[in-house]
Amino acid sequence: MKKQLPILLFLFSAFAAFAQQPPYGNRQQQGPSIKGKVTGHVIDSVAGAPVEFATLVLKAAGSGKESAGGITDEKGHFKLQDVRNGKYELHISFIGYATKVVPEVELTLEKPDVDLGDIYMASENITLNAVEVTEERALIENRIDKIVFNADQDVTTVGGDAVDVLRKAPLLSVDFDGNVSLRGSQNVQILINGRPSTLFAQNPGEALRSIPADQIKSVEVITTPSAKYDGEGTAGIINIITKKKSVEGFTGSVNSSVGTRINRGGLNLSLASGRFGLNASGSTWLSWPRDGYSEFYREDTRNDTLRILTQDANTRGNSYGPRGSVGAFYDINAYNSLSSSLTFGGFGGNNEGTTDATYEIPLSNLQQIYTRTNDSRSLRGSFDWTTDYRRTFKKEEQELVMAFQWSGAQGNQRNTILQVGNDPRLELDEKNRNDSYNFEYTLQADYVHPLTDAVKLETGAKGVIRRIDSDYQYEAFDQEKQAYLLNTALSDEFFYDQDVYSAYLSFNIKMGENYGLVAGARYEFTDIGGEYASDAASFTNDYGNFLPSIILSRKLKNFSTLKVSYARRIQRPSLFFVNPYTDLNDPRNITVGNPVLSPELTDQYELSYGAFVKGFSINASLFYRFTDDVIQSFLFDVDEAGASRSTFLNIGKNHSYGVNFFTSVTIAKIWTLRGGANIFTFNTERNQNGEQLSNDALLFNGNINSTIDFGKGYKFEMFGFYRAPRQTIQGKNASFSLLSIGFLKEFNKRASLGINITEPFFNYKEFPSELEGEDFYQRSNNAILFRSFGLTFNYRFGKLDFRQQRRRTRIENDDLKEGGGDQF
Repeated sequence: MKKQLPILLFLFSAFAAFAQQPPYGNRQQQGPSIKGKVTGHVIDSVAGAPVEFATLVLKAAGSGKESAGGITDEKGHFKLQDVRNGKYELHISFIGYATKVVPEVELTLEKPDVDLGDIYMASENITLNAVEVTEERALIENRIDKIVFNADQDVTTVGGDAVDVLRKAPLLSVDFDGNVSLRGSQNVQILINGRPSTLFAQNPGEALRSIPADQIKSVEVITTPSAKYDGEGTAGIINIITKKKSVEGFTGSVNSSVGTRINRGGLNLSLASGRFGLNASGSTWLSWPRDGYSEFYREDTRNDTLRILTQDANTRGNSYGPRGSVGAFYDINAYNSLSSSLTFGGFGGNNEGTTDATYEIPLSNLQQIYTRTNDSRSLRGSFDWTTDYRRTFKKEEQELVMAFQWSGAQGNQRNTILQVGNDPRLELDEKNRNDSYNFEYTLQADYVHPLTDAVKLETGAKGVIRRIDSDYQYEAFDQEKQAYLLNTALSDEFFYDQDVYSAYLSFNIKMGENYGLVAGARYEFTDIGGEYASDAASFTNDYGNFLPSIILSRKLKNFSTLKVSYARRIQRPSLFFVNPYTDLNDPRNITVGNPVLSPELTDQYELSYGAFVKGFSINASLFYRFTDDVIQSFLFDVDEAGASRSTFLNIGKNHSYGVNFFTSVTIAKIWTLRGGANIFTFNTERNQNGEQLSNDALLFNGNINSTIDFGKGYKFEMFGFYRAPRQTIQGKNASFSLLSIGFLKEFNKRASLGINITEPFFNYKEFPSELEGEDFYQRSNNAILFRSFGLTFNYRFGKLDFRQQRRRTRIENDDLKEGGGDQF
């Protein structure tokens, strides 16, 4: 590992030295520069009504190079911000109108802000059939390398969390535990504002629940990441963008929600003055104790003898967690800026359960009847501290970013098990714990250089150093000594190092007015080492991967786009999969991690089409995905005592063909409908030591959302979601569906009051699953109290004319397969 560090530091130094130089042939001292804004009001020249959602493109005078863009709001107003001083032309277009060009738009050092006033557009007499449609704002944006879901106008997620938001994003599905799938695959990487969090490495579902929905601005779904993104995430990347607003002066907001299932509260503050700004936020959530029940049945054959295990349990649990962040930025001058942020959070849980079980061997008339009581307590916390230095140049879009991130996570889990039965051998009084520590250190450099007006080069290098520690102990009560004694066979401390060094080169090419190309490649070298505090054997491994990607887009008529793409991705196992801690909460269903897992490699091909016509949007795509060394949970043995053992294995290969689409339309200016569906195949095969296993299935998931804006601040929304059962090579896990209803009233744009209802028709939700092997069959059903009612309140204070700050870090550690699910 140490051999790689000098190489990495040399690359960073070379990037910095190269990028600090002015472009060749333009090395004279550069003059001052400042960014301003262009505002105006677009009006129908005949009706005198505002033109909603017209497309705006600001082009440099003479060269015609695009410098900024946007759309008008529902009142025809627009504001283009962060525009450098210079001379421009403003191009305004919308279906049914002749394109309007406003010449001689000039921003100077003395007058950096320009108000163009009223701008009139003439009709081209194009008639739309059937219904008149419009849209409050662009809920879905289809860009060349991503789909953006603007989530901050959603009524039913108010008072919810990130899980509720992701369930409504295009192409995504989320199960009850918070495990996220992108077009049927859970091999996704989740980022927050373009940066990773070590909290996601162990249980992403719990981490998502700690992020309040009202802090989320948008969700970026990236199915074909370009070379600048880390190679991790074989299905793609999900980037959650939080709200970070600043104005001159002091602003803030408070929000709270109280419900029958969960309660939340939060505070957001922002202070900005000139070139310096601060922002901070804090929130917390607490769920009421929730009841549940479960049923379990397994039969297996050993030495031609049938054995049967049945279990029925009643459970109760609750969870809680805080989240906070603080950030600052400082613009040193027009070309240099610094930004830094610290985010911290955590979650805890308490779960109790009583299980009645029967283990039978009919042939020998053996019948063991016993009762087990479990008490589990868990607490996890994490932090991410990121600092970015950004250097811009006189040449438009030329940029250098140097970034450092320090991330850490700590978790502890405590379990107690008491068991009594009709056989003395069944008696148990045990305690076990698992303390885990995960630290990451990231150094990254990214450089963007426009070679011509049509060709832009992007390149960079990155190093990620991970240090993971898992300390686990088991103790059993000794009746003779009347004390808990350490079980050394099941206790140890595991040290796991994973270092990833990478570099990339990518080109963004405009080929005329209608074609665009993003092509590049990334090389990643991974160095792994693991050892134990005991005398258990240590291990090392290293591998290099070349990861190409290409996206070709073609603009068509009526704001439509056709795209074809290819990408190779990698999925490394995270702590959730490699942790050798043995879960003995159910002594007859044992689970243990696998520290010697290999990474998954995926090749994905995609053809997609997207269109937007005055409030109506649609996106559809066809894809094929091939994955080698698929990681799944695998039940591989039921021993002499009737205890099964499961771990994670590289199962084999998977072929998946699929089609997905989503659409959005607004009818009669007040009613918005949006929805989507994914249909795909699951085809996994395993051939090892002569054992041939396979599983084929046709799966689907989808959602539909209906929003009605009654005016005067009243809004109503209904959301429905369904996801088919997740498949593994040995069977299937539970399907999941959800229905939620929300009502919101806004008061003077400062305060809002809302009501949310989840699953009004079902009090409990059940989650059945089935597994089957050569000599066993197993089924289970878990149920939990689910119906909920909630009341939400939000109040904003201070100046409300916000301007968004583009200060997202460049660090995106998206290279780990996260825990929580087995679905490919």
